[in-house]
Amino acid sequence: MDLINSSDYQLNVSTLVRNSSHSPAPASKMIIVILLFTSSVIGIITNGLYLWILKFKMKKTVNTLLFFHFILSHFISTSIVPFITISFLQDNHWSFGTAMCKVFNSILYTGLFASVFFLSAISVDRYILTVHPVWSQQHRTPRWASNIILGVWIFAAALSMPYSFFKEMHDDHKGGVTCQNYYDVSTNRESKKLQALKKWIHIACFTSRFLLNFLLPFFIITFCYVKVANKMKKRSLFKSNKPFKVMTAAIISFFVCWMPYHVYQGLLLTDNKSLLLQLTMILAVITTSFNIVFSPTLYLFVGENFKKVIKKSILALFESTYNEDPSPERTQNLNLQDYI
Repeated sequence: MDLINSSDYQLNVSTLVRNSSHSPAPASKMIIVILLFTSSVIGIITNGLYLWILKFKMKKTVNTLLFFHFILSHFISTSIVPFITISFLQDNHWSFGTAMCKVFNSILYTGLFASVFFLSAISVDRYILTVHPVWSQQHRTPRWASNIILGVWIFAAALSMPYSFFKEMHDDHKGGVTCQNYYDVSTNRESKKLQALKKWIHIACFTSRFLLNFLLPFFIITFCYVKVANKMKKRSLFKSNKPFKVMTAAIISFFVCWMPYHVYQGLLLTDNKSLLLQLTMILAVITTSFNIVFSPTLYLFVGENFKKVIKKSILALFESTYNEDPSPERTQNLNLQDYI
């Protein structure tokens, strides 16, 4: 099921430590480095395994297609985190060149937006399947899902373009160079008007990211799952509390994983360099690290007896979680305990 990325991860914890001009305390730095390294290693291994199973071991359905690309957005972003970790260890010195500065960050933000959009798409898919079963039976096909997936990737890439444009190499006056966001539209950085414009551009980027990558998706996910839960309750199809737990986890985990990141980004607008910023950065890295590593697997384990989960193979878990029976009777009498 979906959970909460991202974004994104989709942020990607790496973007948290890249957009700040201050240097965190040594203790904070070590915590962040350990989290980045651990989440990247675990994320690459687990997400890579899930992609392989979904691609080669599972039947091609709307469900598996949406989840394949959701996990793919995580995998792509997570694969770049080691490069960011190296830069962070070197006090944000970027040694991979100007082109990679822009390319890597473009990929990171694309993954961030895409992961959250795919969460929203999966939620909407559940809503349509449950509330509009007849329409779903006629129109919900792998081809339909492929068009949705293509649209998500295009939209995510388009939204990431400004962040790639504003990423620049900058001399840190300590013998190194950094790859950071500079919201400049001119090389004349002394002009007061241009400085004011730079501030407004930064605010516009933050506001659009907060609205499109957090507030709107959070509303969509919450609305869809509340509607699904109400519909299932009316049909008396809740044979256990598992579907309710899954949907509740989707809403809460999305909020918990992404809110600290946006609070941190908001604090950067104030040029705040206090202890609060340090603590918020660490909290944001913790929650987004959790999102990167555990978001794709949460729905495999929520509501399951832990001992039973241990006994099952990963493939069996995927089959029980993502398997779809295309029969009309199955669609009309959706059992969310197995489906969600």
